[in-house]
Amino acid sequence: MSGNTFGKIFSFTTFGESHGEALGVIVDGMPSMVDVDMDLLTRDLNRRRPGQSSFSTQRNEGDKPEILSGVFEGKTTGTPIAVIVRNTDQRSRDYSNVAHTFRPGHADYTFSEKYGIRDYRGGGRSSGRETIARVIAGAFAKMALKHYGITVDAALVGVGGIEAKYDSWNPPFLPPLYAPQGKWEEEMKECIENARMNGDSVGSVVECRINGAPVGLGEPAFDKLDAVLAHAMFSLGAVKGFEIGSGFSSASSKGSVNNDKIRMDGDKPVFETNNAGGILGGISNGDQIVFKTYFKPTPSISSTQETINDEKKEIELTIKGRHDPCIGVRAVVVVEAMASTVILDFLLRRRCDRI
Repeated sequence: MSGNTFGKIFSFTTFGESHGEALGVIVDGMPSMVDVDMDLLTRDLNRRRPGQSSFSTQRNEGDKPEILSGVFEGKTTGTPIAVIVRNTDQRSRDYSNVAHTFRPGHADYTFSEKYGIRDYRGGGRSSGRETIARVIAGAFAKMALKHYGITVDAALVGVGGIEAKYDSWNPPFLPPLYAPQGKWEEEMKECIENARMNGDSVGSVVECRINGAPVGLGEPAFDKLDAVLAHAMFSLGAVKGFEIGSGFSSASSKGSVNNDKIRMDGDKPVFETNNAGGILGGISNGDQIVFKTYFKPTPSISSTQETINDEKKEIELTIKGRHDPCIGVRAVVVVEAMASTVILDFLLRRRCDRI
């Protein structure tokens, strides 16, 4: 299977299945002599870890990382970093009724048609559990970004049509929702809980902001910074939308309104607004990079659904197992991770731009 590697200079390859022995990642292109912050790695894995509240799947995994290579005496060595996380709480029997059935909204049908075989246990390679490897890669990217003074922070800003309407952005955002503080938090919780109790799920929106990125990240044609960020987000299984800056609303705006005016603050250019989301012509402009990622509702719901089996016969299906009623809650740290790998990769590529 191809398509398991992401990035050009800072790149990573993920492997493993939801109910296999372990999942893991091989990170290549990580600069040497970077201090390995195990607290950061553990904290990010815990933010993604299942079983912490009623707002996520009750699968109870410890998600303890085992670093196999690329680290010596607390620092990166510049060689490939291999990390695995062992699965300990699989319940493959929960998926016996979908062994020959295609779950609506899942990759079951397309995966089966493409390869002629599929691991139906928890979705196999198509499971959201694959993102654990991305969080590990993202944590190492964040360790390197510290040296550049760059921070990447995301938050849950929408659940089932409920929006977080905030005036300030004050990370770190706290569990269980990882949303900006406000009255909408209780509304979001109630929305997710109602969906869970009714055997349903809800969609969500995650916003990400990157501070400290210099001017010049991104390429003018196919590797535009916003295009690669979009690629990174759309590579997440449940993503159905991406917008940067003023995003979709710019399509109904006017140039006189949407253009960000530039003025000088001493010897530094500054932008009066940020409709561009920190990127112009596919290249970062030094302003804050802002984008939103839209997640569909979790397709695994306990309500009975109509579908077909692998004999192409129409049937009704009731899905068993433990599933997230709202993907966005645990996706916050995954969005951060993918964005961090993109920024670090472009920082390393930036060194090739000029002598």
